[in-house]
This record gives sequence, C-alpha cells and structure tokens, in this order.
Amino acid sequence: MLTTQPWIKLAPEMLLEWEQSQMEGCDVEHLKNLCAEIAANGNEEMAEQACRLLAAAPMRADFTFTEPSCYEEIIKETPPRIKTYNAPTHTSPTLDESLKDKIKGAWIGRISGCLLGKPVEGWRRDKLWPMLKEAGNFPMTRYIGGYTEKLVQGAAPVDDDTNYTVFAMRLIERYGRDFTPDDVLEAWMYWLPFLSTCTAERVAYRNAATGLTAPQTATYKNPYREWIGAQIRGDFFGYINMGNPQRAAEMAWRDASISHVKNGIYGEILIAAMIAIAAVCNDVREVIESALCEIPKNCRLRRDIDMVLDWHKKGLTEDEAIEKIHEAYDEHTGMGWCHTNPNAMIVVMALLYGEKDFGKSICLSVQAAFDTDCNGATVGSILGIMLGEKGIDPYWPEFFGYKLRTSVEGYHLVTVDELVEKTFLR
Repeated sequence: MLTTQPWIKLAPEMLLEWEQSQMEGCDVEHLKNLCAEIAANGNEEMAEQACRLLAAAPMRADFTFTEPSCYEEIIKETPPRIKTYNAPTHTSPTLDESLKDKIKGAWIGRISGCLLGKPVEGWRRDKLWPMLKEAGNFPMTRYIGGYTEKLVQGAAPVDDDTNYTVFAMRLIERYGRDFTPDDVLEAWMYWLPFLSTCTAERVAYRNAATGLTAPQTATYKNPYREWIGAQIRGDFFGYINMGNPQRAAEMAWRDASISHVKNGIYGEILIAAMIAIAAVCNDVREVIESALCEIPKNCRLRRDIDMVLDWHKKGLTEDEAIEKIHEAYDEHTGMGWCHTNPNAMIVVMALLYGEKDFGKSICLSVQAAFDTDCNGATVGSILGIMLGEKGIDPYWPEFFGYKLRTSVEGYHLVTVDELVEKTFLR
C-alpha cells in the first residue's frame, strides 16, 4: 500500500531528523522530546515546524568541522593534492584492450560484490556471523549458498547499487559529460520508477515531483541527507575519468547534490575519485590517500577514514578494525547502519586488509556487516578496475552469467560486454 511505503513522510522519521541535526553540530538537545512526540503522532505539519526549529538552532561550540555542500566551497577546503596522474587515451588496439579489461573488471566487480551482500542486506552482525559460521563460510570466501542462488534467475537481480551505475551510463549517453544536477533529477523521473529508489533518493524524487530543483531537493524534509545513497552512485564517473580524479569528483558532486549534503556528498566524491585513481595506480593505500584530497580536510568523513588508515598502519588486525568501526557507529540504529561514514570506513578497511585479493576484499566488506550489498559493490568496483577482468576469479561473474537486470528504462536485461562497450565509448 502506498500509505505504508517508507521514506515518503517526514513525521515518522523526526527522531532521525533530530539525530542528523545533532550530528551536523546543531545544539538541538532541547528539541529531542518534541521530535519523539511528533514521530509518535505522525503529524506532518508539526514535523515541518520542528524542522524549522532544528534548522535555526545554533552550532555547538564543540563542533569544529568545516563541511560545505557547495562545490566551490568544497574545493576551498580540500588539502593540497599529493600526486597527479596521467589519464590513458585510446592510442592503439593494444591499449584499448587493456582499458576495456579494466572497465570489464569494474562492472564485474560491482555486480559481484553487490550480489555477494544482497542476500544479507539489513542483517546485523549478531545474526550474520552465526549464519555464516553454521554454513562453513566464515571467514567468507564465496557466495552465500542457499541464499544467492534464489536471487539469480539467469542474471544478477535488480538492485539500486547496480541501477545507479547503469543509470549514470545512460545519463552521460543522453546529456553528455556536462550534465547538470537538474538533468539528473529529470532523468530519474524518465528512467527510474519512484519505488525503486530508497531513503534520500526517494525524498529527492518526491521533492522534484512537487516542483523543487537542486539543491533544495536534497534539503527539504530529508533526514537521510548524509546516508549512503550518494556513495553508491559515483562509480561510473570514475570509470569514464581514468587518471582524472578531479573530474570524476566534480561529476560526482553534480550527481550527489540533488539528494545529499556534506558527508553524504563527500562519500560519492571519494568513491568516484578512488575509482579514477585505481584505474592507473596499483597501490591501494595511495588510491585512498590521493582520493581523500578531493574532500574537505576537516570533515567527519576525513576523520573517520584517517582512523582506519591509522589502525592499519599500526598493525591492528582486520577483526580489530571491524570491531572499532562497530564501536564508533551502531549498526542497530537506522542512522548508524545506513550513514555514509561507517560504510565508507568498511570499504577502506576491506581494501587495506584485502591486500588486492578480489575475493578476500569483497568478502571482508560484506562480513563486516552494516550495508552489505552497498559495500560489497563499492569494493568490487574499485578493486575490479585496478585488477581488470584478468585479475578476478571467473567464479564470481560465472555465477550470474555475465548478465544484469536493472530497473533503468531501456536496460532491464543487459550483458557485461554491452555495458563495457557503452562505457568505453563515453
């Protein structure tokens, strides 16, 4: 029933809106009980009034981060870049085949990682780990037997984590590399069913349908504005900007700004930049550290990723790192489970401790829990473009027959080879 569909009304989510405001540094402790009351009674008019009170609250003195959402302001807050890269160009059949191998690895990686995590999306660690141990798949080394097979009917199933990558391909095909944020909104309404979107994306879609344009679509009645939704949408901008993380990051901002703010935007920028760098760099740590130069130096996401880098440098084990992420964010809350930051931390953890082993890396990202299909897809995409198809065990793509189903108009069933060819032409 439409009346029970989530992520459309604000009032039931007012405690999330309160928590989001608090995380952004607003002094809103005195408004918590009011937000709880509104969440209980479902009064939309009161919810809008409470949102205005939250937005007007002063910043806390202990909040020291600088987190703009405007791209020009983001650039001002980024640190100096530690390295520049040369973008490969189509100069010979041999080079073209090498580039296609990387693009194919990226698509295979994203689809495989998504499929690995999809059966257990929403499972918290206290449920996920006992099941994996009982199945003899802990630490994880393969798809989840008995679960994954049910999802694959001749192709990898529809999922928003792959929908948006295919969507971005069609976006560039139709609007070109100079697309605007409002082009993205328009294309969503043409090519994506409303109910195929989630959280911040569904809110932005709803807002656009009422006549709002970006960036208002990201801020109006949107308690999910720093959640993971944008972080799963940036991959294609990395695919088509190999060696050019700045361009990938700017495209990612244009996409993210319709639905997200601050760290929600930085998540998409970071992943797009990582993929662009991973296409021309085989050093995982360098990929991460160079991509961090595309987001503000004093934001919460930078703080959190730096912690993971530090844990790895100090010699903490992967299990200790995963435990620390769970201590920092509570996956049993909606905000903790689906926020950009803990999931980005898991992506970075899996890349560092996976040691460029494709299977180990995507398995670590899923085994860590939180948003399993999102993180599996992102890790698979980054490592896939680094290693190319030749660096991925055929076990992973053979499971879904190198085919993908999506909700994107015109691409309901597509082969990996078709995706590679269309990506290569961009």
